[in-house]
Amino acid sequence: MAEEGAVTGNRLKVTQIRSPIGRHRDQRATLVCLGLNKLHRSRVIEDTPANRGRIEKVKHLVRVEPVPPTEER
Repeated sequence: MAEEGAVTGNRLKVTQIRSPIGRHRDQRATLVCLGLNKLHRSRVIEDTPANRGRIEKVKHLVRVEPVPPTEER
């Protein structure tokens, strides 16, 4: 069963709040995969199971906020 966010097209704002220095190499690679490479940078990504897994892996390095869906014109 797919997550609800993937079905409705929700998005998440992910902000890097901690440095990957001293962390495992795969955690650094996960941040790069999320589009984060410097502190206090943010990216808006799709709320999919794959991205949720990436966020779970580096949850101690990032802050996640929901982004309200934009109204279609």
